[in-house]
Amino acid sequence: MDREFTNFVIRMSSILILNANIVNENKVYQADVLIKGERIEKIGTGLQTEKADKIIDAKGKYLLPGVIDDQVHFREPGLTHKANIHSESRAAVAGGVTSFMEMPNTVPPTFTQALLEDKYQIASKTSLANYSFFIGASNDNLDEVLKTDATKVCGLKIFMGSSTGNLLVDDPKILEQIFSKVPFLIASHCEDEPTIRRNTEEFRNKYGEDLPMEYHPLIRSEEACYKSSSFAVNLARKHGTRFHVLHISTAKETLLFDDKTPLEKKKVTAEACIHHLWFNQSDYKRLGTNIKWNPAIKTPLDQKAIMIALLSDYIDVIATDHAPHTIEEKKNTYFKAPSGGPLVQHSLSAMLEFYHRGEITLEKIVQKMCHNPAILFRVRERGFIREGYFADLALVDLNEPWEVSKQNILSKCGWSPFEGQIFKSKVSHTIVSGHLAYANGILYENQTGKRLLFNPELS
Repeated sequence: MDREFTNFVIRMSSILILNANIVNENKVYQADVLIKGERIEKIGTGLQTEKADKIIDAKGKYLLPGVIDDQVHFREPGLTHKANIHSESRAAVAGGVTSFMEMPNTVPPTFTQALLEDKYQIASKTSLANYSFFIGASNDNLDEVLKTDATKVCGLKIFMGSSTGNLLVDDPKILEQIFSKVPFLIASHCEDEPTIRRNTEEFRNKYGEDLPMEYHPLIRSEEACYKSSSFAVNLARKHGTRFHVLHISTAKETLLFDDKTPLEKKKVTAEACIHHLWFNQSDYKRLGTNIKWNPAIKTPLDQKAIMIALLSDYIDVIATDHAPHTIEEKKNTYFKAPSGGPLVQHSLSAMLEFYHRGEITLEKIVQKMCHNPAILFRVRERGFIREGYFADLALVDLNEPWEVSKQNILSKCGWSPFEGQIFKSKVSHTIVSGHLAYANGILYENQTGKRLLFNPELS
């Protein structure tokens, strides 16, 4: 009975946010927001007379929909020495990320419905943020993929580039089957494996194990990226597949997406990641393997072109590809150091830094990090500040500088490529499905996030 009563109190709790500058649906305006239970009850002015269990005075701050990150690697099961769903969801919530979509390259890979459900069970008990998980494509699991309930799963992930074991799928016949038969969204890592192998052999023969990091974008080259992504985009257009290309890293690839069709009607979409917007190849000398990602961070021209494509709506969403490794694993020679790094705690602050530089508006940040992931993946009743929608919100102070340090990094790996960076903006509060999950540096873990649900039947 005590547990039932506690659950009742949690469900019925209310929060009143006063005097917020709301950034939503291409507008910035001042209003109050009343939250009851999991949802937004009212949005308007003069709500100070409403009764609520918790009142937050947001004067001078900006209220955003919670960020939806459509590409993270939280490493559970099998790689939990690097991270786990609990630790990385804490980092996400501290950064204003209220929902995540996690990738299948765990151990074992998420190739079956049973393994997929195992992840959902872990998240239901440990994730502070809302969650969904991709099922993975292998060379022989199409029958299993087709059992997926697309109302409860964000999509299918294909690794069309270097990976391990059976995760790499680059046989044209198998890809043709997948693209022609899968009725829900397919997301892909696109790099051409033969090109990468040829480049790897050439540079290893020349430099050995001590290859300078600056050659990473020459091994995982523009050619490798474009050859794979253009092949996949053409395949998707041939079959009318809902297809999402992850982490675009080259200027040339952005030309594949020069489509001004409204996102609701787009079949082929693209993602930009924080690291490809923030860093370029000149940063390898300073940060080395800490910014070794696949696809590689490339030239300043590529970096600029990705931002232009984002502002022009050719690239649809911003994500992180959050992929933590231990610092011991990263501090290695080129061929031994794994690719990937932690970004989910700092993605919103990083994008707000571009706002302070005058390179992007608050409205565009919210569109790309909150609205568009919800539209693209057809997430039910999230991604917007609307009456009746789930209360997933991030409250931000645009004028509270803070420095990223090991003392405030929440990812289990304990490091960040942003260490030493002073951000001008800071998340003060994060609300997840109506629960105040984070406030002024404190995490409140008495309630977990919710499983995301989807509307795949939309035309």
